[in-house]
Amino acid sequence: MENYKKHLSSIIDLTEEQWTKIENALVVKHYKRSEFILQPGEYSEDYFFVESGVIRSYTIDDNGKEHVLQFGTENWIVSDRNSAFCKQQSKFYIQAIEDSTVILLNEKLNDLIISLNPNYLAAQNKLIQNHVRSLQDRINLLLGASAKTRYLEFMRLYPNQLSRIPQWMIASYLGITPESLSRVRKEIAHG
Repeated sequence: MENYKKHLSSIIDLTEEQWTKIENALVVKHYKRSEFILQPGEYSEDYFFVESGVIRSYTIDDNGKEHVLQFGTENWIVSDRNSAFCKQQSKFYIQAIEDSTVILLNEKLNDLIISLNPNYLAAQNKLIQNHVRSLQDRINLLLGASAKTRYLEFMRLYPNQLSRIPQWMIASYLGITPESLSRVRKEIAHG
């Protein structure tokens, strides 16, 4: 839980006593490689803080093709927001890419943290605004950027993660074929 403690301490000041109360309320889950955390049709009030490992969220279109929406590495939060916040059935798969440890975050935990430090509400709102901005940036890239630009942005967002995420998943995230990804990587490597 050290990564979560560091994450929380980076956005609000916490005493050891406050952290102990939060730590006692945390639910930690361990998932094996390829294990599902959430699947379409399920309900989950939780969103998932990646303490260790790599997870992904994705959907499958009507033709059976996977589309990766997000990767979550250490210190990232992944969720199906409609399920977590609107109490709707999940539309997405969330799956461990490698053995992963996640901390389940939810409104009950948020309320506890806010009761211990009201500044958390403003910090959380800023995190949500940053998340919305990053989603808009991702949509803009998918709609108008070249495959090379998308790949360079992927490398900026997920530095040092290329060896942890299969190439076909990266291609799916970028909205290109694995063959196109190979060409882009060769182009970048050869300048």
